[in-house]
Amino acid sequence: MNIKILGAFAAVALLAACAQQTKTAQTGTGAAAVTSGPVPGSEEDLVANVGDRVFFDFNRSNLKPDARATLDRQAAWMGKYQNVMVQVAGNCDDRGTEEYNLALGWRRAHSAANYLVAKGVAQSRITTISYGKDRPTCTTDDEQCWAQNRNAITSVK
Repeated sequence: MNIKILGAFAAVALLAACAQQTKTAQTGTGAAAVTSGPVPGSEEDLVANVGDRVFFDFNRSNLKPDARATLDRQAAWMGKYQNVMVQVAGNCDDRGTEEYNLALGWRRAHSAANYLVAKGVAQSRITTISYGKDRPTCTTDDEQCWAQNRNAITSVK
């Protein structure tokens, strides 16, 4: 009976050790140092290593060169993590009517999603949504803040 209990504790301890998410890096002395970071293929990994948002000009939904560069990195990242599904959310600043901003957010989300598909990401892995002006990332009423809110944000589902 005691051997079964000890075996069960050993199995639990082994599973707990395997579940811990850490990375090791070589130090200058050749010793391994334990570091932590985002789990590969996670939302945090996307944000930290690739970038999760692209920005648009006022009343526009066309992709600028820097947006294409971010989406190129996202497409490569999604190619690496084939099982990851994403949602692209289109957002606007708070100027304009609700209806106009929902339509503009939709165009922005689809502009980003269509670019990812053109880069080889399966359409079935991407959903889109428009939040219009309902989910601002910045709430100050000035051009710098409005520019931050004119975006499409890719998030892991």
